Amino acid sequence: MNDDKLKILLCEDDENLGMLLREYLQAKGFVAELCADGEAGFKAFLKTKFDICVLDVMMPKKDGFTLAQEIRSANTDVPIIFLTAKTLKEDILEGFKLGADDYITKPFSMEELVFRIEAILRRTKGKKSRESTVYRLGQFTFDTQKQLLQIGEKQTKLTTKENELLALLCSHSNEILQRDFALKTIWIDDNYFNARSMDVYITKLRKHLKDDPQIEIINIHGKGYKLITPEVDDE
Repeated sequence: MNDDKLKILLCEDDENLGMLLREYLQAKGFVAELCADGEAGFKAFLKTKFDICVLDVMMPKKDGFTLAQEIRSANTDVPIIFLTAKTLKEDILEGFKLGADDYITKPFSMEELVFRIEAILRRTKGKKSRESTVYRLGQFTFDTQKQLLQIGEKQTKLTTKENELLALLCSHSNEILQRDFALKTIWIDDNYFNARSMDVYITKLRKHLKDDPQIEIINIHGKGYKLITPEVDDE
């Protein structure tokens, strides 16, 4: 998957760790641009098209969360992985609320980081190569390829995670979408933090869908979620 040299924005203020990570990623066939603070990271992001961003949370000038917000305002699709020494649930949930695709706490193995990068890129690159599917959800039209949810004249551009989760719900509309299946399909791992992240995205999708009272995402206790829609799409 590294034939065309995928580009990684690497922001890490620990000079030794940053250099080691960059060398390791480059040895694995990636192009990695290392920045030592959030300001430099955002400048680099605006100049180069990156395939994924790996951001340390605690950085000078601009922390990783602030940088992620700025990156998300410029590009809703690029995957983001946070690196941090923090293990507080609140910090990890904050990262997922900002649209993080993964969260790795220090210390970690470089092999694990590469595994997670490759898993995310396989999923996002694979998604882009698939044919577009358009679902009709009551008064909404949902185009998975354009990541667009439309009702009347109102259009909502979904993030990659929102798009993947809504597409999965649509493919199981009026049926139970098992929680562990959704987690392993979209987040790779069904651990506690990914489960909390999915809850955050379910809440976001409910807000996006509130303009049509016929559409509802309900919790099925102990099992998962169900997308209630008056129309099941035939594709």
